[in-house]
Amino acid sequence: MRAGKPGNLLLITLAQVLALALWFSGTAAGPAMAREAALPPGFLAWLTGAVQLGFVLGTLGSAALALPDRLDPRRLIAAAALLGAVANAAILVLPVGAPGVILARGVTGLALACIYPVGMKLATGWASRADAGLVVGLLVGGLTLGSGSPHLINAFGGLDWRVTVGAASAGALAAAALILATRLGPGHAPAPRFRPGLALLLFRTRGTRLATLGYLGHMWELYAMWAWIGAYLAASFAASGRGAGPGLAALATFAVMAVGALGCVLGGVLADRIGKARLTIGAMTISGACCLLAGPAFGLAPWLTLALCLVWGAAVIADSAQFSASVAEYAPPGLAGTMLTVQTCLGFALTLPAIHLMPLLAARFGWGAAFASLAIGPALGCLAMARLLPGRDAGARPAPR
Repeated sequence: MRAGKPGNLLLITLAQVLALALWFSGTAAGPAMAREAALPPGFLAWLTGAVQLGFVLGTLGSAALALPDRLDPRRLIAAAALLGAVANAAILVLPVGAPGVILARGVTGLALACIYPVGMKLATGWASRADAGLVVGLLVGGLTLGSGSPHLINAFGGLDWRVTVGAASAGALAAAALILATRLGPGHAPAPRFRPGLALLLFRTRGTRLATLGYLGHMWELYAMWAWIGAYLAASFAASGRGAGPGLAALATFAVMAVGALGCVLGGVLADRIGKARLTIGAMTISGACCLLAGPAFGLAPWLTLALCLVWGAAVIADSAQFSASVAEYAPPGLAGTMLTVQTCLGFALTLPAIHLMPLLAARFGWGAAFASLAIGPALGCLAMARLLPGRDAGARPAPR
């Protein structure tokens, strides 16, 4: 008997959890690499930054070539998961700190561009109007949980960083097998082709412009927070003088990222009830406040610092899927694919300067100032999304054709 909607959504989400461990496997291994060998300047930042850059290039290439249209999305995800597993595993045979490690991380990002977005499309084929927010929230929750899983592996004291990297590659191999066991949902439809010449309409159309500005504010904070929250927690626990070791910091980092999965699901449910704009404003208000409180919380008792970060981890990702849903809602007829591609690429490109700015600010001014700089994003994002609140979104929708 073939699995129905719940079974297929479970398989797709589980595959996402396993495959998305590739995203931060290098980031989680970075501190141990630094203890093992002298690393070039900026190397740790590029362990994440190269993935972001590869993801941007991969998303553009996939959309321009219409790969989700021309190929079975399940086979595309499986092939990408295999490529990501091999690229990630290449780190195990390369010298620590070698340029080839950064190149391998870039290829991993290319592979992820055909896993996460295509997996989202696969899941929405099973969604209805009544549960679309929840379904999308489940998939972003899978991204969140998978991204944090390398930190969970690190939490087992005494494990070599190579175990973390190897486990992520093994997870991607399992994801490839799981995704091939799924079926296409009744709502599955070919993705609209990427239309580069019409990309500027993203900013000419009021609704998509405001939703994209909100998304950019969200992305300025999200991946920089994810990339450096582990280092922040380790430094804070050490400064507290309470004897919290690196294993506890790694476990805390996993908890902060994993709680985001719950935030995604709750965010999806709330967005279906109160509206996307209200949900995103609420989430960014909370996460922006956490950016500002990270400084005062540094060096406090570990449980206090962790409590703040758990709230932050839930709020920082709870709104993520709703920005894309808003762009799809306000996009001119037939241009949702182009609009979403441009939005995604702009957002992930913006994560690069944010990720690389953080260690510079932390070294010069401390972690408080570094994380406070991220609050600029949510603040501007709230201003943009406030213009899309009911009663204020007149003219946001494109004229019917």
